[in-house]
Amino acid sequence: MENSPRPVQGTGTDDAGKFRQYWHVLLERRWLIVFIVVVCLTAGFIYAFRATPIFESGARLEINPESAGVLSFREGIAVGSKDQEYLQTQYRNLQSRSLIEKVIQKLKLDEDPRYKGAMDRAAAVNGDITISPMRLTRLVEVKVRHPVASRSRDIANTLVEIFITDNQDQKSFRALSGLRLLKQEQATQETELTRAIQSLQDYRAKNGAVSLDQDVNVVYSGYRQAKEAFELQRLRSENSFRLADEAQRWKTAGKDIADFPEVAKDTSVAQIKVSLGTSLSQFASITNRYGPKHPQYKALASAVASDRQKLQAEALRAFNSMQASVDLEKANLEGARKKATEAEAEVNKLNDLKVNYDVLNRKKERAEAMFQLIIAKTKEYDLSSKDVLQNMRVVDQADIPVRPVKPNKPVIIVGSLIGGLLAGLALAFFVNFLDDSVKSQEDVEVYLGLPFLGYVPNIKSTSVVERDLQAHRHPTSGAAEGFRTLRATVSLARNAERLRNIGVSSTIPSEGKSLVASNFAIVTAQTGLRTLLVDADLRRPSVHKAFQLKSPIGLSAYLSERVHSIDEIVNTSEVPNLDVVCCGATPSNPSELISSKRMLQFLEEVSSRYDRVILDCPPVSAVADPLVVGAMCDGMIFVTKFNKIRREHARRSVQRITEAGIHVIGLVLNDIDFEGRDSYYYSYHYYQNRYYASHYRSRGAASEAGKGAKPTEQTKS
Repeated sequence: MENSPRPVQGTGTDDAGKFRQYWHVLLERRWLIVFIVVVCLTAGFIYAFRATPIFESGARLEINPESAGVLSFREGIAVGSKDQEYLQTQYRNLQSRSLIEKVIQKLKLDEDPRYKGAMDRAAAVNGDITISPMRLTRLVEVKVRHPVASRSRDIANTLVEIFITDNQDQKSFRALSGLRLLKQEQATQETELTRAIQSLQDYRAKNGAVSLDQDVNVVYSGYRQAKEAFELQRLRSENSFRLADEAQRWKTAGKDIADFPEVAKDTSVAQIKVSLGTSLSQFASITNRYGPKHPQYKALASAVASDRQKLQAEALRAFNSMQASVDLEKANLEGARKKATEAEAEVNKLNDLKVNYDVLNRKKERAEAMFQLIIAKTKEYDLSSKDVLQNMRVVDQADIPVRPVKPNKPVIIVGSLIGGLLAGLALAFFVNFLDDSVKSQEDVEVYLGLPFLGYVPNIKSTSVVERDLQAHRHPTSGAAEGFRTLRATVSLARNAERLRNIGVSSTIPSEGKSLVASNFAIVTAQTGLRTLLVDADLRRPSVHKAFQLKSPIGLSAYLSERVHSIDEIVNTSEVPNLDVVCCGATPSNPSELISSKRMLQFLEEVSSRYDRVILDCPPVSAVADPLVVGAMCDGMIFVTKFNKIRREHARRSVQRITEAGIHVIGLVLNDIDFEGRDSYYYSYHYYQNRYYASHYRSRGAASEAGKGAKPTEQTKS
């Protein structure tokens, strides 16, 4: 549902247009805004001058980092982010329940009238205390508010005094408690150290190791020597095995054993080879000169054979020696392996002993280190307990305030004015948001889907005659001009020449349908058209009152066939070219009469006699009569009172009419106060009407000056 004011067609939706919409809302709801502002200002004045004065007194406290005394080497505990944590903790402590209860007890605040009736006195006192840290400093202001000026000062000073005293007591208590705990821990650690030393000594004595570290060095040294000897013997054994194996393969291959490299290196074999070479050289030199029987030949041959036998014998000896050395090296390898295994066993045994030894030794070292640390801490806390410094001090004591801080009358009054204005504006826009009444051309065209025929200004007179004959008796008025605009709009409508029978209806009673019907008939007759005004509202007729026709015979008589001629019910009015058919006596069956064939015959006959027939019909939402009459007419004019009917209600009424197959010519907005509450909606129409009204007055004056000639502009458009 759209409730905010919409711009009139043609104005656009730019910023200026939106501003005018908002301005119209403010003008429309101006008295609501004024009422809210007055109420808020009145409440503000009452509070400002009747509220109990509240005084505020404050003490200023400096909170430095909590450092140790001059005899201690400890640094302050509040550094960097920890400094802020420390300060925030102290700010909270200043409002702690325990501290406030001490203040209550000391000052006997439980007897104070301000707190006497409170269920939670500590919370009540805390509500009057404000802790205000001063930015980028270590200063904090402790502010206390109270109706009694001296009482606020006493509470602030007492709170700071008790806080500083408690802080000093807590520091001393912590130091003494820490010293007592450290001394107890020192005795415990000393016992642990003695036990660790004794356990280590017992272990040494049990395993016969006076100095296990020295034993480890000796055993590890012997193990390394045995390991090195074993590796060396293993290499020698492998080399001996390899040479013996190669010599055996040499011999098996049928080669001379004396030519084997290792055998050839033997000293005896080498000497024999040299002697054999000499003998062979000599024997070779005489074979060319002597024969085999020569004694020298025989001697040299015998020497060569002898050397060869010796060479074979020595080579065999060297070969056998190589084979024998294999067994020797094998025995030596086994001996070296045994020594290495025994040394390794000694090392493993010693390692097992050292594991437990190291455990006991480390336990002794930890106990000793802890004992030394406890001794150092005990000495430090001993000094601290004798040298506790206060890190807080009172910079300014609280004084008795001279003026109250509450209520601040200028601020309250200005705040009430601003708050009332804002509340009034908000309420005005909210009420406007909820307001969905029909009050603009766009509402008619967008929400109801009907052509906008015009507007009718508010007629100040309460007389039915003055109102319903406004266009005749006051032709220069704005209302008369509005009816002439309606006449022009209808005459310019599509198929206007066919609109001979026109019904006039509305959503509910008292929207001005009879006023519009009467004046529309008057302005139509003023154009020279023969016009008939018919009061078709058989339930609440009003046309006879406007035209001052007393007890006339009317339409009801004709429809009930008590009158057979239309001439008997037609009344001539004071308006030229305008005749009137009243309702007459109110019938008991209006719906049946309206929907009868007699009504259709009536309309056919009057249509043949008159140029235009205008029927004042009942409201649509009240009865079904207007739907029946409208179906017999060529069109219907729908009347809505300005800012009275909700859009949805009007839309449903229009929907009923259109669903009945009735042609709705358009809608007329009635009862707009151009000079008063509604001027902000149609101010431009108001100035336009004033311009044309002055035109009519000037023409009327000119006509009177012309010796009473009739003003033609009143009767012709």
